[in-house]
Amino acid sequence: QVQLVESGGGLVQAGGSLRLSCTASGSIFSISVMAWYRQTPGNQREWVAGITSSGSTNYADSVKGRFTISRDSAKNTVYLQMNSLKPEDTAVYYCKRVQEGNIYWGQGTQVTVSS
Repeated sequence: QVQLVESGGGLVQAGGSLRLSCTASGSIFSISVMAWYRQTPGNQREWVAGITSSGSTNYADSVKGRFTISRDSAKNTVYLQMNSLKPEDTAVYYCKRVQEGNIYWGQGTQVTVSS
């Protein structure tokens, strides 16, 4: 089993920045894909960004150029640096880990961007 714990959410004004962290513990394997998703009430969970074990990254068009995903494998932690935040970025952000064909989710952290 793998446990994921997110942190770093909060309230920020439009144009501001936040950095989310997600730390994995438990049965950790070096080969994994980590990703961030977000969800607003009444909507499906939306993929935001992903990063492979080798460091390859991908972003949703809505956050490209503003968000940066990174990982520290030694700390089993993935980060999401969010800059130039917009009110439409308001959501619960979830961390996801895929390893050995299994999918794990964190509990989510709230990000609220005020206009």
